[in-house]
Amino acid sequence: MWTEPPQRISRLTPLHEVLDRIEAEVKSVSPRSFDAKDAIGHILSADVRVDRALPQSPLALRDGWAVRADLTTDASSYAPAPVSSAVSVVVGEALPASADAVAPYDALTVRAGEPHVLAPVAPGEGVLEQGADLAEGKALLRAGQRLDRLRLALLNACGISRVQAREPRLVVCTANPGDPVINATVAYISDCVRAEGAVLIKDRRTPGLTLTLTRTDADAVIVVGGTGTGRNDIAVATLAHFGRVVVHGIALLPAETTAFGMVVGRPVLMLPGRIDGALAAWHVLGKSILGFLNENDEPEPLRPAKLTHKVSSPVGIADLIAVRCDGDYATPLAAGYIALSSLARANGWILVPPENEGYPAHSEVMVRPWP
Repeated sequence: MWTEPPQRISRLTPLHEVLDRIEAEVKSVSPRSFDAKDAIGHILSADVRVDRALPQSPLALRDGWAVRADLTTDASSYAPAPVSSAVSVVVGEALPASADAVAPYDALTVRAGEPHVLAPVAPGEGVLEQGADLAEGKALLRAGQRLDRLRLALLNACGISRVQAREPRLVVCTANPGDPVINATVAYISDCVRAEGAVLIKDRRTPGLTLTLTRTDADAVIVVGGTGTGRNDIAVATLAHFGRVVVHGIALLPAETTAFGMVVGRPVLMLPGRIDGALAAWHVLGKSILGFLNENDEPEPLRPAKLTHKVSSPVGIADLIAVRCDGDYATPLAAGYIALSSLARANGWILVPPENEGYPAHSEVMVRPWP
C-alpha cells in the first residue's frame, strides 16, 4: 500500500540564502579564560596584548662584536679602524649602551693588542632594535584568530600564560544507528568538529534522536542520516516537532537533502546519510555554523590550481567537486555522486557556483583542502 512519506522537500533553497539564514540564526558562544596550552585549536575571543615593548632593549641578532657604527665608517682591509670599545656578544644578548651595531666575528682583527674593524658597519646592522618585535600596548594576537602551536610558542616567549577563547560544545549523532556508512560518517564528522576547536559531547549510551535534540548542554547538534524522503526518514520531521525547520533541501550537490533548523536557540544541522553528501554539507555549511559559534575570522586556506580537464555543472545548483591536486594541477574526480574510490584519491575540493555551467580545461580554480 502506498503511503505518503513522512517528510518531503518542496524546493531546493539556493545556497546563498541558506548561508544568510545561518548567519542570522547562529550566535556565538560565551568566551571563557583558558590556560594557553589548553586552548590549542580554539578561536581567541579577545586580543592578546603585551604591556611592554619587545625587546625591551636592543639585542644582538648575530654572534659578533658590539661596536659604534660611526667608528667604522672609513674602515677597510687596507686601513682597519680601531674600535677599542668593541664587546663580544652572542645572539639574543643585550647590547652595551655605547654600541649600535654588531660586526661579524671575522670583521675584526687585533693589532698591537687593540681590536680593529676591517669594513664599515651600518647603524643597526646585526641588531634587533627595542620594540622591533612588538611595540608597547600593541596586540600580539587578534580576536578571531585560531591559537595554533606557533602562536602558543609566541605567547610563551612573551610570558603570557592565559587567553580568552570560545569552546562550542557539539553533539554528533545518527538518525539511523547500525548503518556502517553512517557510523563511519559520524566518526569522521566528529573528528572534523574537534579539529575546529569545539568539544564533542559523548554519551556512553547511544541516545535517540529525540533525546539528542532536546538536551540542554550542547551549543549545536549535528545529525547524520534520515534527511531524505524515504519511508524510514524522519529526522527532519522530528526536528519540526521539537523545534523549527529553517530549510530542508539545499541547492548543493551532492547534499540536496541537507536540513538546517533551530531547537531552543541551538542550531541543528542535518546531513545526508551518504558520506559524500555529508562531507559536502559539512564543508560548506557545518564549518560556517562553527565559524559563527566561534566568531572565527581566520581565512579559509585556498590554493590555486589549473584543471586538467573540463568540469560540467548544472546551472542553478552549487556543485562541490572532489579533486586530486598534483603540483600546479587539479584533476576533477567526481561530481554529483562521489564514489568511495574517488574520495580515497581526493585531497581537495572546488565549489562551482550555481550561475556557472562549469569550467573548461586549464581554468584556474581555487582548491580547498579536506580537513
